[in-house]
Amino acid sequence: MTRVLIAAFDGLQPSQVRVDLTPNLFKFADGGVTFARNHPVFPTVTRINVASLVTGRHPGSHGLAGNTVVMRDYDANNVIEAMEPVLTKVAEKTGDVLLVPTLADTLYDNGEEYVAVGVGTSGNAYVQNPRAEALGGATIHPEFCLPRGVHDQLIGGFGPWPTTTSPNVPQMEHGTRVLIEYVLAERSPTVALIWFSEPDSSNHKAGVGSVLSNQALASADQQFGRIIGWLEGSGTLEETDVIVVSDHGYATIESVVDIEAELRQAGFPSGGQPGGVLVASNGGALLFYAHEADPVTVERLATWLSKQSWCGAMLAAERVGVVPGTLPASVGNIDGRRSPDLTMSFAWSSAPNDAGFPGQTASSGGPVGVGTHGGMSRHELRNTLIARGPSFRRSTVVDTPTGNIDVAPTILHILGLPGGDDMDGRVLHEALDGGDDVSEAECRSVTHAAELGDYRQEVTVTTVRGSAYLDEGNAVLR
Repeated sequence: MTRVLIAAFDGLQPSQVRVDLTPNLFKFADGGVTFARNHPVFPTVTRINVASLVTGRHPGSHGLAGNTVVMRDYDANNVIEAMEPVLTKVAEKTGDVLLVPTLADTLYDNGEEYVAVGVGTSGNAYVQNPRAEALGGATIHPEFCLPRGVHDQLIGGFGPWPTTTSPNVPQMEHGTRVLIEYVLAERSPTVALIWFSEPDSSNHKAGVGSVLSNQALASADQQFGRIIGWLEGSGTLEETDVIVVSDHGYATIESVVDIEAELRQAGFPSGGQPGGVLVASNGGALLFYAHEADPVTVERLATWLSKQSWCGAMLAAERVGVVPGTLPASVGNIDGRRSPDLTMSFAWSSAPNDAGFPGQTASSGGPVGVGTHGGMSRHELRNTLIARGPSFRRSTVVDTPTGNIDVAPTILHILGLPGGDDMDGRVLHEALDGGDDVSEAECRSVTHAAELGDYRQEVTVTTVRGSAYLDEGNAVLR
């Protein structure tokens, strides 16, 4: 039986898959399928892209709108960070962190198992399999496990997790050992995942292409090489489909906006007051929640934002109606019952950073010159997807648009399991051995535009076989 292993490199850009930076991954990609136009979902932050990877759904559908959010069904008047133990409290109060089934749920329903090892944030790990305590499988993280009892079991067998470092080499090494010796060798689940926290954490600290970032990436690549070597040595590589993913691309911070101070100076009270606004900062994107979702407040907010030099594309939720200058949140695939009232991406350019990596943007935080993500730049909206194994073509480059939403339906198709037809993503037949190619007629790109006074925004979306991919969005003041 074919098994699937997902290896995730947090923040890995396609241009970083090079023989000098990632020799193991480069060699792996050379014999497999490289997806040249892969897309994360927007906002281009980790936890919602993890949710889209494991559900095959856009954020508007799965209900996690960002790394920091307001969930009105949990707490209407406060911004929360999507981390443990807050997510457990959300589940206890509302019933679900994610509003749709995950890959782990579908595997459980069919007598199969999903086990994830997450060396990253606790929120990233939690959304891999939120129902593991009740339904089985497992999520393994340095701080906790689901089911909870697995944590003490692994500490007893492997010792305590190393502390977080920069680059985060000791934890990645420990996580790789747990994956090989416990997950793959002992449990042998139908689908396994390992999440490397690098190069993301080093990109945030020193910038994309920095010495620290390159060292971190090399270390993650070494762990990937260990895993491939174990699969070869155990004789299981030929029956394993290995899928390499990243959650988002990157840009470099060129300026920082203190959005809380800017809002109060503009006369917007805090979110708990009439006319007030709560703002959840997500790096290159801002999520705004008006008091009681008041359309008048949202329109006033959008008008003010449209006059700021750092304002990029703006998307308004259906619940607040037509807001001048904005585009519908459905254009960005983010409209839903937990979506923000207004979402804004910071303005960006394609200017390179000091290491030559293109993409500069304003941000809600972080030092100027280091890496960030969250926004709608084409550089943040391109990420890595590579696959190799018995189900995939050999030495192939797929040029048709694909996305993180396609990973789950493709895995279910490979395994011959149901559930993929209900997802926003599609099966990547063009990458599968014996699969059909996507014709030019099946790809359609549309640029949506809106303006207000001197402000004009454009957002481009490409649709392939019914699945939508956000290409980029920006705005200018004329």
